[in-house]
Amino acid sequence: MTRIDLRTQRYALLALAAAALFGASTPLAKLLLGELPPLALAGLLYLGSGLGLLAVRLATRSRRGADQPATEAPLAAGDYPWLAGAVIAGGVAAPILLLWGLSGTGASEASLLLNLESVVTMLIAALLFGEAVGRRVWGAAALMLAGATVLSWDPQAELKLSLHAIAIVGACFCWALDNNFTRKISASDPVALAMIKGLAAGSFNLALAFALGLHLPGTAALAGALAVGFLGYGVSLVLFILALRHLGAARTAAHFSTAPFIGAAIAILVLQEPLTLSFGAALALMIAATWLVLTERHAHEHVHEYLAHSHRHVHDEHHRHEHRGDEGPEPHAHWHEHPPMTHTHPHLPDLHHRHKH
Repeated sequence: MTRIDLRTQRYALLALAAAALFGASTPLAKLLLGELPPLALAGLLYLGSGLGLLAVRLATRSRRGADQPATEAPLAAGDYPWLAGAVIAGGVAAPILLLWGLSGTGASEASLLLNLESVVTMLIAALLFGEAVGRRVWGAAALMLAGATVLSWDPQAELKLSLHAIAIVGACFCWALDNNFTRKISASDPVALAMIKGLAAGSFNLALAFALGLHLPGTAALAGALAVGFLGYGVSLVLFILALRHLGAARTAAHFSTAPFIGAAIAILVLQEPLTLSFGAALALMIAATWLVLTERHAHEHVHEYLAHSHRHVHDEHHRHEHRGDEGPEPHAHWHEHPPMTHTHPHLPDLHHRHKH
C-alpha cells in the first residue's frame, strides 16, 4: 500500500481543517436562513470573519509587544492588486451571481453546479498560472466531483442551460479566480489577508442587502451569524491560505472539496437528517479521492532561480541566508534572498517550487 509522505503532505491537514470548519458552517447557516435572507446572511458571515480576525490580530499584536518583530510577512505593495482582485471576484461578484442564479434554479440543480468550483480552480491553476497538476490530482478531482454529484443528486432535478444556471457557473469561476489570486499572495500574513477579505466582502454584501430593504435581525440571529462567520469563514480562510502557501491552489482545492461531505455528515448527526445510501457512496468516493492526493509523490531534479521575498520560515535547505540579528527567534519573517540552486527532493508547488515542468 502506498504510504503518505508526511514531510511533504503535512500541510494537507490545514486544507482539510479549513474544509471541516467551512463544511460545519453550512448546516448552521441553514438554521439561520429562517431568520435572515440569503444576501444578509452572506454579508454577516463575511463580516463576522473580518471582525473576529481583527480582534485576533489586535490581541496577537498586544501580546507580542510593539518592539518584537512579527512572525508573518506584511502585505507588500505588489500584493494589493491581487488582493483587490480576490475580494472583487470572490466577495462581491460571486455572491451576486450565485444569488441571482438561485432565484431561477432549483436547490438541487444549484448544488450540482456549485460542485464545479474545485475543478475550475484546478483548471485555472494549471492553464493560467502554470501550476504542476499530476494525474493523481486530476483523478482525485474527478472522484470528488462524482462524490459531490452523488451527494446532491435529485432524480427530479432538471439540469438545463439557462442564464440563471450560467450565473451559478460564473460564481464558481469567480471563486476559482479568488482562490488562485489568493495563492499568489499567500506568503503574506494570512490573518491580515482573511481579515481584509471578510471586512470588504461583508460590508459590500450588507450594504447591498440594506439597499434592498433589509432590517436588522434579532440579537440572537445576529450573534449567531457573526460567530458562524468567524469560525466557518474567518478561521477556515486563514487555514486555507496557509494550505495555498504550501500546497498550491489545485491540491488545496482538492482537499477543500471535502467540505460538502463534512457538512452533510454534521447535518445527519446534529439536524437528524436521514442517513442515505447516496451519502455512503459519496463518502467512499471522497475517501478515495483524498487518499489519491495524500499519497502523491513528486520528485525530480529542478532549478531554483534567484529569488528575493519575505515570508514566515525556519532555516532549512532552502533558507541558508545571513541575518542582521534583529529578526527574532524562528520561525520568523523578513526579507531574504535565495541564490540559484539545483537539486532533487520530494516537493509540492509551495512558495519555492513553482517552476516549470
